[in-house]
Amino acid sequence: MATGRLGFGIFMAPFHRLGEHPTLALRRDLDLIAWLDELGYDEAWVGEHHSGGWETIASPEMFLAAAGERTQRIRLGTGVVSIPYHHPFHVADRIVLLDHLTRGRAMLGVGPGQLPADAYMLGIDPATQRARMDEGLGLIIRLLTEEAPITYEGEWFRLREAQLQLKPLQRPTVPMAVASTISPAGMTTAGKHGVGVLSVGSYSHEGLQALTTQWSFCEQAAAEAGRPAPDRAGWRVVMPFHLAETKERAIEQAEDGLLKWQNDYFAKTFGVYNNMEFKTGRELAEQLNGVGFIIGTPDDAIESIRKLQQLSGGFGAFLGLAHEWAEREKTLHSFELMARYVMPEFQDQNTWLRRSNEWTQAHKEGLIGGTRAAIFKAIAEHRDAAPLLPGMIQQAAAQAAPPPPAAEDAASQR
Repeated sequence: MATGRLGFGIFMAPFHRLGEHPTLALRRDLDLIAWLDELGYDEAWVGEHHSGGWETIASPEMFLAAAGERTQRIRLGTGVVSIPYHHPFHVADRIVLLDHLTRGRAMLGVGPGQLPADAYMLGIDPATQRARMDEGLGLIIRLLTEEAPITYEGEWFRLREAQLQLKPLQRPTVPMAVASTISPAGMTTAGKHGVGVLSVGSYSHEGLQALTTQWSFCEQAAAEAGRPAPDRAGWRVVMPFHLAETKERAIEQAEDGLLKWQNDYFAKTFGVYNNMEFKTGRELAEQLNGVGFIIGTPDDAIESIRKLQQLSGGFGAFLGLAHEWAEREKTLHSFELMARYVMPEFQDQNTWLRRSNEWTQAHKEGLIGGTRAAIFKAIAEHRDAAPLLPGMIQQAAAQAAPPPPAAEDAASQR
């Protein structure tokens, strides 16, 4: 299993309930990324969608440029740009601009396009989307890295002596990743082109089952392309979570929003997960909770992430799926609990602190005895303070003696 520091971040579709002011919802999204930057999260990935009424960011690059002005260190990725919707030259050009605007914090996540309504409105045959993503990504990588102008005749786009006028601030290029759900297509494309992976459907039952074998498709595709085995550090796994001080409190905070998210978005709007509608959020939370969903305490999160690591064989970053199941303050607090108590366990932040604490506890008697002896010696050697010494010795002895028995205990002893 892969070891080392585990990265943490967020994957933001986003999901906004119908009926709310869309501008305020987008401002909340920006506020959340700024909060994650303050808490020390590593990454934020933001999606592209054009239909359905819930996922309202049409241009992740524009949104991330705004987020870049509010943040200092968090890396900002498109999660994802749907390549078949765009000319690859434009995708390359925009990510380069974002990289400069964010001073080298941009990441390019790509995919074939998720929402059927998006492809329908653009007149794209769904059967062509994965092949076009693969073809387009290959040209994007060439535009970002090659020096010579590129001429290319594709089925759905052309390049004529094409070259970018500006290269990425990051060298040799920006980090890249391909979205992967259940099919091997995303993993295969990532291995073929030597880029990372965003496992965006890993919280479903089918996605969890696929995690055990997914990375082998990436390795196989890399070998067929004559590339070295990919680094699991570039594999990011997406998982929804909501944390509170107790599991009961976490479920209470999340159950109403979770129910609307499942019934109104997944079942009624897009008809996924077998169109299943639930009667109560608590029923849904109890059915989903565990490795696939984390609704509970920081300790529950630690246990679930460790199970994910074992199931997958190891990955490089854990991304929380952004949602608004709970009230705003409770959602921000959930991300804070993850940062305070979960992230340190996977980033070797507390090992030396615990070691120091355990050593000090084991040696406390000898250490405090030496300190008292030094104090008494210093007082005894000082003529003006020497008369205080007997009283201090008595005080120290009293502190070391066991407490007297309670009144009723003393009476019973008589």
